[in-house]
Amino acid sequence: MTRVTPDTELTLSHHNQRVVISPWGASLRRYFLVNADGQESDIVWGYAGGSGKRGGQGDVLIPFPGRIGNGRYAFEGQTFQLECNDKEGPNAIHGFVRSLPWDIRDIDSNQVTLTVALQAETYINRGYPFSLRITVTYKLNATGLSCIFQIENIGDRTAPVGVGFHPYFTVGTSLIDEAEVQIPGTGYLEFNERLVPTGTICSVANTPWDYRRFRPIAQQRFNHCYVNLERNAHGIATALLRDIPRHRTITITMDSAFSAVVVYTGDAIPDAPRAALAIEPMTCASDAFNHPEWGLARLVPGDRFSGCWSVDDSSRSGDQ
Repeated sequence: MTRVTPDTELTLSHHNQRVVISPWGASLRRYFLVNADGQESDIVWGYAGGSGKRGGQGDVLIPFPGRIGNGRYAFEGQTFQLECNDKEGPNAIHGFVRSLPWDIRDIDSNQVTLTVALQAETYINRGYPFSLRITVTYKLNATGLSCIFQIENIGDRTAPVGVGFHPYFTVGTSLIDEAEVQIPGTGYLEFNERLVPTGTICSVANTPWDYRRFRPIAQQRFNHCYVNLERNAHGIATALLRDIPRHRTITITMDSAFSAVVVYTGDAIPDAPRAALAIEPMTCASDAFNHPEWGLARLVPGDRFSGCWSVDDSSRSGDQ
C-alpha cells in the first residue's frame, strides 16, 4: 500500500484533459487542458506538492464547510465545542478531512475513488462525536470533470453533516478582475466582522451582489455565501465564469444536494491575490450547524447522503 503524504499526487487523463488529485485530503490540485503543441491551459488554479497550497486550493470540507462561530453548536439537545482554527477569529472552519490521508479504493486512467473514516472516539474531544465513512470520486469524461461524494453514518447516533469543496477557477486572465461571472444565488448571508453569519439572509435584488446574469468581476471583493439557488427543471444550479476575448467559458453545475455556493476572490492570499475565483459548492450554508434550516443534513445510523458537482470548459474539445 502506498504511503500517503502531503506530496502524494495522482494524474488522471481523458483526451486533452488532465487532472491531478492527491489522496492527502482528497484534494483537487490541478485541472487543465493540453493542446496539440503540449501547452497547458488551467481550468482549476492549482499547485504541486503539499507546501504549494494557498488559500485552501482544492480542499474537501467535511463534516462542515465554512465557519462555525466560536466553534460552538448544539445538536439534539447537547452542546459541543470544536477547535477554533480560523485565522480570521475564534471560529472553527472547514471540517477535519482536508489534512487526513485518504485510502485509494479504485483508480483507473480517468477516475479515482478515495475513502476516509471519521471515528467518534477520535473526534469526541474535538467536538464531533460522530462516525462517518466518506467517499469521493473524481472522474474525467467527454463532458468534463465530475466530483461525486457519499457520506455514510457508520456510528450509533444521528450525525449532523455538511459537505463542501474549495476549487479556484481561471479562464486565463492575469487577474480575475478581467473575467465575468454568473452566480445562481438569489440571496446571500450577512456576515459579521469575523466572517460569521449573523442569521440574516439578504436578497441580491437591487444590490451590487446580484450576479444572476453575467457581470464583470472588476473590483468586487467577493467573500460571500450565496443561498436560495436558481435551478433548472432537473434541480441543477449553474455558475459560470468567462473571458470573452479568449472565448473561454467555464461551467460549474451542482445537483440538488448542494444548497449554497461560496464565491471568493482570494484577496487575502499572500503573493497571489485575485489570481482566480473560488466557486465553492456546498450542501449547506456557512454555520449551518447553528442554522440547520440552511441545508444541514441529519443522518441517522446507516443513512447515506450523496451528491455531484461538475465542471466543463467550453474550449476543452479544441486546441488553445
